[in-house]
Amino acid sequence: MPPRTAPTARQRRLGTELRKMRERAGLNAPQAAEQLGTNRTGISNIEAGRFGVSGERVQALARIYTCTDQPYIAALVAMAEERGRSWWEDYRGTLSAGALDVAELEYHACSLRSVQIMHIPGLLQTEDYAKAVLSTALPKPSPTELRRRLSYRMRRRDILDRENPPHCTFVIHEAALRMQFGGPKVTRRQLEHTLEASERGNVTVRAIPFSAGGFPNSGTSTLYVSGPVPQLDTVHLDVAHGSALLDAEDHLANYRAILDRTQEISLNPEETRDLMRDAARRL
Repeated sequence: MPPRTAPTARQRRLGTELRKMRERAGLNAPQAAEQLGTNRTGISNIEAGRFGVSGERVQALARIYTCTDQPYIAALVAMAEERGRSWWEDYRGTLSAGALDVAELEYHACSLRSVQIMHIPGLLQTEDYAKAVLSTALPKPSPTELRRRLSYRMRRRDILDRENPPHCTFVIHEAALRMQFGGPKVTRRQLEHTLEASERGNVTVRAIPFSAGGFPNSGTSTLYVSGPVPQLDTVHLDVAHGSALLDAEDHLANYRAILDRTQEISLNPEETRDLMRDAARRL
């Protein structure tokens, strides 16, 4: 099997978890390779996500590393056994790898928690609103690039409609409810769409009012993606140069605390709906 030229974030994450498991066992790569019957390069390639690994090999590594956390091992085996081409691969080479990582994270999520400061979360955006947001990018996208990015964003929304959708909690600052991307008509329809989405059984929308004042990490939009076990959670941050994925245990704990605090100061769902109705009426 040839090496992967560009492993996805999920493929790299599987390798990272196997490396963490090895390090917790106190083994270096040559020691692990000897017990597995391969060489140091083989272990390095697996841990970098450059080569795929079977579920059986994951289980063998877990035995070598004396890992007894069966739910964690089962989750890693499931990751290793994923096969088939995913829809976002249609956009590879035309959109950034970081953008595709977001769709991959959302698709495999058990639940999502998002904090958005200046615009409505992508999974809740209408087509016209998304087009207005995407049009603000610099350098300005060409008409073809804009259509491609818009198509990709609309396809991401499909996870909300699948048979077993993740539960999504969207915490949205009042600033995002008042920003008029695309003008009053587009913004009003977006607010109406967000209100409709907030009635879904798998969606919770909460707003942070201006009156709440400051709160942790207030300058950054944050997405917390829960995996099948807590060790496989991931934080996605929107930053000026693209995106960043965090999975270190201390980072996960820190962002869980940030999101917990942010939800504490936000309005409850019904109060949030009242605020959105008021914002729509004022347009």
